[in-house]
Formats: sequence, C-alpha cells, structure tokens
Amino acid sequence: MRLGIHNPSWQYPGGPYDSFEALKRKAQWAENHGFTWFSVMDHLIQIPNVGESDEPFMEGWTTLAALASVTQKTRLGVLVTSVAYRNPALLAKMASTVDIISRGRLTLGIGAGWHEKEYKQYGWEFPPRPATRIRQLEEAVRLIKAMWTEPRATFDGRYFHIQEAILEPKPVQKPHPPVMIGGGGEQLTLRVVARQADACNLFGSPAQVRHKLDVLRRHCEAEGRDYDQIERTCLTSLVLGRDEQALKLKAERMGIPPTAPELMTTSRAAELLAGYAQAGIQLCIFRGPNNDQETIELMASDLMPQLG
Repeated sequence: MRLGIHNPSWQYPGGPYDSFEALKRKAQWAENHGFTWFSVMDHLIQIPNVGESDEPFMEGWTTLAALASVTQKTRLGVLVTSVAYRNPALLAKMASTVDIISRGRLTLGIGAGWHEKEYKQYGWEFPPRPATRIRQLEEAVRLIKAMWTEPRATFDGRYFHIQEAILEPKPVQKPHPPVMIGGGGEQLTLRVVARQADACNLFGSPAQVRHKLDVLRRHCEAEGRDYDQIERTCLTSLVLGRDEQALKLKAERMGIPPTAPELMTTSRAAELLAGYAQAGIQLCIFRGPNNDQETIELMASDLMPQLG
C-alpha cells in the first residue's frame, strides 16, 4: 500500500498570506519522504467538521497548478472537484494545463457535489436530487475524456454540450489523465465508477470500505469492466502519537476531544493500515486537523517502513 497526504485546511502559522508557502513546504516534505500523493480540496468556503465557514480558504485548481511547478514526483489531485463548479469543457482545459505543468502527474478527482450552502453563496444551481447530480457527473466525465482524446470534440448531452471543441495541447498522460471518482453511493455512484473511472475514493472503516469494494466489484461484473483496472483509494483522518500519554497531551494542545476517533497511537494506526490493505485499498490518503506536521512525520518514520 502507498500513502498520500490531503490538505483540508488553510490554517497555517503566519496567516493567510503565508499559507501557500507553508503548503508548498508540506508538499515538498511529503514528496521527499515517500508519500506518493498530495491533494487539496475543491471548495470556496471551509466545510463543516473541518473548520469555520468564514476562515481563509484558497481555490483548489489554481493552488494545484502552483504545486505542480514546485514538486517533481508526487501525484497531484483535487479531492474532489464538484461537477457543478466549472463548465466541464473548461475543467478539461484546466486539468490538461495542470497535467502539462506537472509533466504528467495529475489525477482528476471529481464528484457529484454536496455542499448546498456553498452552491447558494456562489450562485450555482443545486439539484436537490442526488441522482441528478450523479447523472451530471457521469456526463461531465464523458465530455472531458472526449476533449482530452479527440481532435475536435462534439458532445450533446442532457446537461452539457460542446461543438467541435479544440483542446490543444492534449494532456501529457495517454490516453488521458486518470479519473478518480469520489463517493461511495452503492446504487449510482459506484456504478459510474465501474463505467467511467480509473480510480475510486472511499471513506469509512476497513469493514465499510471492504463492503463498498464488494459492491464496486459487482458493478464491474455487470458492466463488463475489469475490477482490477480501477485503483482503489480511501481517505481517512489521523492524529498520531507514539503512546497514550503523548496523545493525551496532544489532544489538549490541539483542542481535540480525547475520545475523538482520529486520535491513535502509531501501533493502532498500523493496524488500521493493515485493515485497509486487507480490504483491497492500494492508496491510503490521510488528512488531519490543524495541519498537524507531527502526524505526517510519524507516518513517515513509524508507519511507512511497515508497508514493505
């Protein structure tokens, strides 16, 4: 199993105008210590359970383009882009640009969208039925792939339309950058993964993830898709300490409830990783509150050597 880092917050020391420099150092540190993935969120305001909605928050795709120019090896992504936030033809162009800047290190993370408050603040229409948003997601992925691979792409869908659209230069990766679809809806989302995605991104316990992957496998069988062609990834939260006493002190320092599920010793985190690996996960992406550098350092020093 490989490990990745997800950046959920822009709360760094020094304030908002120094936050990109802090993020750059974090991404470069992760790359130099064996992490194979680094991602940011695609939101315009902070989401619940991570921070306050009015705290400073940077736009994901412009940030990713900047990260592409200051890293060399790590695969980069937005985890995950909401289908409604950009016209998918524009998104295809933006993603192609980032793939070129990064010399072929982009994964297009995309999802159906959910944060209704954000939609309303920024003037986007929020389809109340999840099925509508998922249909938009699948249509957008098809359009994006067409623009990435066809000389002049025409697409006439229910929601999106392009006419002889030119996208040059094409992405570095051939036939196109991998598409990662985020979400675990069993009836619709995982079916779209089976049809369209190169990777899935799930969350939950190892047992919950194993169940979702079983569902995905059945959708692949129904669609005539090779399940093993889809990279299996998960997102989980961790705050690490080497022992219980260190965790207690850390929780007090960070203002985290001592019973928070993300608080773990490194030995317990190693068991969690083993559970994800047994469930079939190939890439485990970690996020933590308050951009806790100590946790990713412990992941590199204590957990990564156990992965083989």
